[in-house]
Amino acid sequence: MEPGDEQAISGGTAAEITASVRALVDRGDLAPGDPLPPVRVLAARLGIHRNTAVAAYRMLARSGVVIAQGRAGTRVAARTSLPQEGFADIHASADTGMPAAFLRDLGSGNPDPALIPDLAPALAGAVGRPVLYGEPVIDPDFEAWARDWMAPDVPAGDEVRLTLTSGAVDAIERLLAQALVRGDAVALEDPCFLASIQTVRHGGYRAIPVPVDAEGMTTGGLRTALEDGARAVVLTPRAQNPTGASLSARRAAELRDVLAEHPYVLVIEDDYFSFLSRAPFRSVVGADHRRWALVRSVSKFLGPDLCLAVTATDPDTADRLALRLSPGTTWVSHLLQRLAHGVLADDSARELIARAGAQYAARNAEAARLLTAHGLPVVAGDGMSLWVPVPRPAREVAARLARRGWRVRTDDEFRFDPGAAGDDAAGHLRVTVHDLTADERRRLVEDLAAALA
Repeated sequence: MEPGDEQAISGGTAAEITASVRALVDRGDLAPGDPLPPVRVLAARLGIHRNTAVAAYRMLARSGVVIAQGRAGTRVAARTSLPQEGFADIHASADTGMPAAFLRDLGSGNPDPALIPDLAPALAGAVGRPVLYGEPVIDPDFEAWARDWMAPDVPAGDEVRLTLTSGAVDAIERLLAQALVRGDAVALEDPCFLASIQTVRHGGYRAIPVPVDAEGMTTGGLRTALEDGARAVVLTPRAQNPTGASLSARRAAELRDVLAEHPYVLVIEDDYFSFLSRAPFRSVVGADHRRWALVRSVSKFLGPDLCLAVTATDPDTADRLALRLSPGTTWVSHLLQRLAHGVLADDSARELIARAGAQYAARNAEAARLLTAHGLPVVAGDGMSLWVPVPRPAREVAARLARRGWRVRTDDEFRFDPGAAGDDAAGHLRVTVHDLTADERRRLVEDLAAALA
């Protein structure tokens, strides 16, 4: 960008300024890495209140157009892929000089392969007669099992309508697409599951971050998001990723009360951890809520390659969602359904799943005890990973850990506005520890303590 080109930014409202910057980026007048004017400078030039410029920059940051860098200013974001779940995509070699291949990856969030049931015994039963176009989308045996799985946790008195998708992320994307148009607002947890951030950004929706504390999504944050025009809410009732928080009974009741005033807002509950969770399922959907969906995937306990999710919804949402699921394009294979049902109907497989949930919880609790004993108080939540608070910027700590051979995820990957906390703010690390030996857990804790010394 040539000096003075930033003068092309126009608008009198946050939405107009956002649209102006996006247009400049689309035309190439603003290139990746180009700085935007400081807030006070832009506000003075446009004759607007400083808070309007701040709101515009926040909207741009949440949609991925710009990156807020604290005192370093705000710049146009590079056209790079967003962080993905799986193996952590941290450029350790650039930060430390150490090749990433030599780092032990603690950022994956993957299940332990040894705790995933063997699919081979169920394969023979999954093969049957060919399924043709026009036949029911859900295999009868799997439907009966799934109905029993979902029915106890949906609003009392509602007809349970089931839809299958290729995983929970696919379900959430389609649920939002059938209810929203580009520019509509979605309330999301902050920090948030990586795939939900990507889904909202790629769909062109406006993300409204709602803080998460130890009891889950905060009541005041949800109320503010709804007052700001959120037309959909996506939340995790238990094992929230990345924090591990699960809704308390009190918090779930408070959120239901807030949502009761907005019965036509689509509420999506992503219960991805389901069978593995140590916490009870607590819904925020009241008996009179009109638009709701409960999504449960099998990927965490049957393996990510078995990409299958069950969605229970109100009848109207089910009808809308069914229009987006057509044979030949978004069909969920009956072979996968039969395979999943065959495994889940086996007593030994269910016992292994129960043992997996207990082991994930025990390993997290042990690591939390070790960290606390070394002066880093950590509460082990639910889920695959630990959310570890650190008293300095997380990326700085992650770089020091990389020099000691560990790769972790940092909290800025899970935030909509990573620079909002400032350059010197404390941070968090998401660390997956369940596949570490006892000696490795001790070494990790000692290395983390040394990195903070």
